[in-house]
Formats: sequence, structure tokens, C-alpha cells
Amino acid sequence: MELRWDTISGHEKQKEALRTMLREGRLPHALLFTGPDGIGKRMVGRVLAAAILCDAEDGPCGHCESCRAMQLGSHPDYLEVVPEQNGKSAAQIRIEAIRSMQTQVSRYPVLAKRRTVLIDDADRMNEAAQNSLLKTLEEPEGPVTFILVTSARSALLDTILSRCMPVAFGMLSPQEMRSVLLQHDVPEAEAAELAALSDGSLGRALLLHEHEGLHLRDEALDFLAQLPSFDMERVWSLAADMGARDRESLREYFLYLNMLLRDLLVLAEDGGSPLLYHGDIRAKLLALLPTYPEGRVFALLAEVREVQRRLQANVNLRLLMEGFLIRARDCVIA
Repeated sequence: MELRWDTISGHEKQKEALRTMLREGRLPHALLFTGPDGIGKRMVGRVLAAAILCDAEDGPCGHCESCRAMQLGSHPDYLEVVPEQNGKSAAQIRIEAIRSMQTQVSRYPVLAKRRTVLIDDADRMNEAAQNSLLKTLEEPEGPVTFILVTSARSALLDTILSRCMPVAFGMLSPQEMRSVLLQHDVPEAEAAELAALSDGSLGRALLLHEHEGLHLRDEALDFLAQLPSFDMERVWSLAADMGARDRESLREYFLYLNMLLRDLLVLAEDGGSPLLYHGDIRAKLLALLPTYPEGRVFALLAEVREVQRRLQANVNLRLLMEGFLIRARDCVIA
């Protein structure tokens, strides 16, 4: 995708505010982009970085030497810091990556008038990395702009938050989602369904399309239907199967399970509600309502959200799945 403001779907107020601050010379040296995963925060950050480095007054122009370098991913004054995985541990941004970045930004810009650093998934910085970054945010060496991107603002140190200007991003509308999905050659019927299922997250919708996420949705539905009949042998075998999957697959699975449980709560209030994520399986969800009264659903939601939180850390997946399945079974037979 070209790095231009008009290639970004939605977020019109945020884009206009950033462009105005840049044009008037009021852009702070550190910004914090917050909002749910997959809604385009990183893309806005990249376009803003290109605009900062562009020769034109209201860039990015797409034609100057700086813009061409950004498009090729070879701009000497732009640095992107992302989490890196070490073995089987959860991906993190470690202090070594921050120190390497600090060395680079301490040098005078090569092509532009300043350097720009984008730190994606900034919440994945460990404590040492955050403390090291804090020193640079307090006393940056040379002309540099920092753009931190996160979906978990609370995971960052308060001292870092206080030194960045926050820019909050919301979900994309179903119409915006559908339009972009069609541009990615997703069939129209599937685009409408994915727009409804992904809760305003374009990244999530594209992942579901690429990874056949609807299969995971049906698997989560089968789990809810069969859970009351689970014996311990079934718990152990399923835990072994789920524990052998990769973290991203498990994250998607539990996202679907979360949405299905949310739909059960909606249907308990109004069986004809149009507010379902999964309107195409309304009848199957209604059939589960007698098995899942409100209290049971809330108990399961608490367990699902705890698993989603712990999947962000370096935990043994099989043990995590065993614990979840035992507690989930207890929720429905209590």
C-alpha cells in the first residue's frame, strides 16, 4: 500500500488533527497511538512518519527522494522497532533493541531534517526497555519524533504515558470495513460477514479471511455444545490438542469463543436482536440458551478473558489449556 493519507480507511478526525499539527509546526516529539488491534494505527503512524520526513509542506507527496525511500523501506532516518521472539517465549521488545535505536537516533539525519521512530506494540516492551526509552523521551538527542503504537495502554509506565501526546483511535464502521475488504478481493458475501464478525478491526477481518477463521468459529461453537458432557479424559485429550497449537491460532480461537458468549448474552435479552456478531448461526445459539444461563456465561467469559490475557505472556500452553478446560467444565456442571 502506498504511504498516503487517502489510502487509510476511516479515522478522519485523527488524520486531520495530525496533518494540522504537522503543517503548523505543533507536532510533539512523542505521540502515543492507542486503540484496539487491527484498526490501522500502525499504518497511520507510518504515513505520519513519511509526512514528517517528506520534502513537501503537506506530505507525504510520494515523489521526493524521502518518500521514495520510505516506499522502498530503506529510509535512513526512519526506524521501526517491533517485538521479537526468542525461542518459544512470547515476543517482546527488549532493552537491546531500544539501545540500538538510541544509538541510531543520536546521529544527525542523513536524508531528512529529523529522524522518526515508530515503536509498534509498545506494550510489549519489558520493564528495562521502557525505563531505557523513558530517558530518551525525556532528553532526546537531536531532532527525532517518536510514535508509539499500542492496544494495551495500561501496560506502559505512567512516566512514559505522561511524556507522549495520546491519540485515540476507534473501530472502523461496517461500511468502511466492507469497502476495504472488497479492495482486498474478498468476495462480497464474505466481506459483509467478516465485517460483522471482526468488530471493527480490519486486521482481524483479514486474518480471519486468510486463516479460514470461520472454521475456528464453528469449532468454538461445537465446544460450547459439547462442554456439559465432557469427562476428564476428554479434558486431557483436548488440552493436549489445543496446547500443541501456535499462540496466534489460540488467540483467534478464544476471540471467537468470547464473541459467541457475548452473543448468548444478547440473545438472552432479545432473541431477535440484530446486534449479533454471528447472525448466520442464530438458531444454533438460541438452542444453547437453556444450557447457558446468564450467570454461567459470565463465569465462562471471565475464564476466556483470563486465557486471552495470559496468552500474551510466556506460559506453557498445554498447562494453560488444561486449567481453562477444567474450570470451564466446572462452570457448566456446578
